[in-house]
Amino acid sequence: MKKLLIILSLTTFLSCNKDKPDTCSFLLDVGFTYTANLNLPQFNQLLFPVNAVRVEGIGNEGVILVRINSSTLLAWDGADPNHTPTACSGLTINGLNATCGCDDGNEYSLTTGTALNENPQPCTLKPYRVENLGNETYIISN
Repeated sequence: MKKLLIILSLTTFLSCNKDKPDTCSFLLDVGFTYTANLNLPQFNQLLFPVNAVRVEGIGNEGVILVRINSSTLLAWDGADPNHTPTACSGLTINGLNATCGCDDGNEYSLTTGTALNENPQPCTLKPYRVENLGNETYIISN
């Protein structure tokens, strides 16, 4: 009898969870590995803290690289994680924030990945792995 009760409880619990939509699954898990040498002109801004640069052609809508301080480089997907991919869902860099081009104007912190909107957003920016190879060269991947 106890086993039957446990099985029924698990079945009910699992069936309820299946009906709940996954709101943070708009972005694809795009596989890539990218090498960024900060000594190259296109990354020159990242040699100095509190700067961000967009790299096109990788991730969902490019990747945003952010230099937080002299030892920390972060990488975020360049697409708004709270939208299905559309022409307006790419993020625009505004200092250490990124703004979506859609009507809702979602805004995110590039230092934490969290939404800055008055209305809370369920998803944060999608982070990517950053590995320091030395000599201002980094591998960005997922």
